[in-house]
Amino acid sequence: MTATSFALPVEIGTIRKLLPHRYPFLLVDRVIGLQPNASIHAYKNISVNEPFFQGHFPGHPVMPGVLIIEALAQASGLLVGLSLPADTVRDENTLYYLVKVDRARFNRIVEPGDRLDLHVQMKRMLRGMGLFDARALVGDIEVASCEIMCAGRSA
Repeated sequence: MTATSFALPVEIGTIRKLLPHRYPFLLVDRVIGLQPNASIHAYKNISVNEPFFQGHFPGHPVMPGVLIIEALAQASGLLVGLSLPADTVRDENTLYYLVKVDRARFNRIVEPGDRLDLHVQMKRMLRGMGLFDARALVGDIEVASCEIMCAGRSA
């Protein structure tokens, strides 16, 4: 295992250095578990102030499933970025894009006040493409799961 330059928990300042996403599309608040090149545990606190709740749905706020998948994809990107050896020069022009989602399942709604725990395991990484198993939980209940493929590309 290679030493990384990050200590847990990984806070939002470091997350913002590793991911290009910004408000309102940055969907990871903190990383609390990491096994480089293997797995990550991150989370997103779901607030009633999230902009998507205005229209999804008025009077009954529900986090859109596609945003849960996006949060899992962002956690996958953090797994890749945080797994790089400490002495690696990060190419700020390379972005990781979500290119495929398979076997997506949604088991329960996510609503304001929930903490969305993001658990991602790397299945393989080959030529800048990563395949990941991803699960989102609220408490002990799995709310969504999928297999994600991300590919790196220079911007």
